[in-house]
Amino acid sequence: MHRRHLLAIGLAALARPTFAAPTPYRLGPNGATITYLFTLNGGQVKGTVPVGRADLRIDPDNLAASTADVTADIRRARTGLIFATEALKSESVLNAARFPQARFTSTRVTLGAGGRISDGATIDGDLTLRGVTRPVRFAAELYRKRGSAAGDLSALDVRLQGRINRSDFGATGYADLVDDSVGIDIRADIVAG
Repeated sequence: MHRRHLLAIGLAALARPTFAAPTPYRLGPNGATITYLFTLNGGQVKGTVPVGRADLRIDPDNLAASTADVTADIRRARTGLIFATEALKSESVLNAARFPQARFTSTRVTLGAGGRISDGATIDGDLTLRGVTRPVRFAAELYRKRGSAAGDLSALDVRLQGRINRSDFGATGYADLVDDSVGIDIRADIVAG
């Protein structure tokens, strides 16, 4: 009887599903955009920066082990005002000519209630802007596409939200007109593969 018990335990251990490695994801057909909000002379201004590259690894069995490494093309930053766009890319703010890329590399994913990313999770990482790297934290959400089957993780929507102080990165130009705090809202369409 002791042998049977050991054999049953051994077979049960072999029958357990193995945890898959994180799945690579890439930008989907709608890509990803960083929307930033800042106050210019007392009024809200919104602009966008396209995401150029995203190396995302999502482990559905261990979401906290998921990672992100994303770059954005600062040279393609836009606002609704041409003079604000040019000032944004100038040497005293983002210095797009010398530092054309911004980069975010995740360092930790903290899950929300019930171990879910879609319920109060955060993602910490290092943001490099103007050649200066600083730690940042974003509220993170990850969802299946609307209308997809419960287990279908082939296409996902990602949203990250947070704030940075531009002076932390040396982007101090036009301080008399533009507030230091900048809101960030990132939305991405990603697909497995």
